[in-house]
Amino acid sequence: MGENARRTGQFRATATDAQSKFSIRRRFQATTAGSFSLKQKPCPLCGCAESLNRHSKLYGNDPATRNGQSVRGQRVFCSNRGQRGGCGKTFSIFLAEVLPRHTVRAPLLWQLLGKLLAGLTVRSSVQALRLPFALETLYHLLERLRGRLSEVRSLLCREHQVPASCQSEPLLQTVEHLQGVFPNPESVRGCALSAFQLRFQRPLMG
Repeated sequence: MGENARRTGQFRATATDAQSKFSIRRRFQATTAGSFSLKQKPCPLCGCAESLNRHSKLYGNDPATRNGQSVRGQRVFCSNRGQRGGCGKTFSIFLAEVLPRHTVRAPLLWQLLGKLLAGLTVRSSVQALRLPFALETLYHLLERLRGRLSEVRSLLCREHQVPASCQSEPLLQTVEHLQGVFPNPESVRGCALSAFQLRFQRPLMG
C-alpha cells in the first residue's frame, strides 16, 4: 500500500473515543452513504467539528482480483483551509475485513483458523482452501497473531467469559472464544475477525 500503509495512527492504542466511531466500517458503501456524514463527526486528531472531507480511496494488493488490487478503505482530510480551523492532517477509515499492513484479509485468515481448529495442519489447511499466498506468508501471519493473543483475549473477556476448551494451543482457544463472542456475525459475512475489528475498533494484528 506504500504511503497509505504507513498512515494508520488512528488504530493505535492512543486512539480516542471520537476516532473509534468511524475508524473501521463494515463495507465501503458505509463510508459514502448519506447516513454516514463526516461533517457530523469531530476530527479524531484535533477534535475540530465540521472540518472533515473525504480524500482518496485506499487501495492495496489483492491476489484474488483480476488486476491484483482492491479498495481497502477511505482517506479523510481534516481541512485547515479558510475558516474551517482543522489540523490539516489525514487519517484512514478501513473496511472491517481489512487487516491493516497485511495483504491477507480477515475472512481468509478466519477460514484458515477454522481449518486449524478442525485438526488440520497449516500446510493441509492452505491446500484445502487453495489460498493464493505462499505458505511462509501464512506461517508468519499466524506467528504474529500469536503475539497479539494477550490483547485480543483481554478485549474478548470484556464481552464474554472464556469458554471451556479441550484445546491446549492458546491460538485455538482464542478461536473458540471468538466464536463465543461472535457466534453469528452475518453483517460481516460470517467472519468473527471482521466482527472483532468492527466491535472494538482495533486492528486484530496491531
